[in-house]
Amino acid sequence: MAGPSDQALIYGFVARGTMILADHTEFTGNFKEIAKQCLQKLPASNNKFTYTAEAYTFNYLVHDGYVYCVVATESAGRQIPVACLDRIKENFLKKYGGGKAATAQANGLKEFGSKIKEEMKYCMEHKEEVSKLARVQQQVDEVKGIMLENIDKALNRGTHLDELVDKTDTLRNQES
Repeated sequence: MAGPSDQALIYGFVARGTMILADHTEFTGNFKEIAKQCLQKLPASNNKFTYTAEAYTFNYLVHDGYVYCVVATESAGRQIPVACLDRIKENFLKKYGGGKAATAQANGLKEFGSKIKEEMKYCMEHKEEVSKLARVQQQVDEVKGIMLENIDKALNRGTHLDELVDKTDTLRNQES
């Protein structure tokens, strides 16, 4: 067991709630315990979270009751670990979506650890490609958020227009 290099993804897991179903690391250190402590404190809402402790980032993706985690050295940045989370989630859903994962016991899907390892390795070996994809995805998410806000505003305006039409009709009826 070696120590992590300068820029490395060093630990990953998938959990249902706070129960870890599968994990992978090739390193030793207290990062596993810290990752588990953070897991206990995560909000249950679908979102992404990053915590920093002892020169590591603890990156979490919470989605529909499952938690995906990648621990990285701080120097690895945030884009690559977050992109790796997305890749792990997609693979997990392809393999277990709606099936075995819903009833698995702690470490009951440990065979998925090899897929976590594969995704972590891929993300580190293809940093530029993964970074570009992560940037594009982030931009798409931002545009999506803006569009949803604009749709809400347009719907609210439509409601206001309907109210104005009703008031105009009422005034016309009162004049008659």
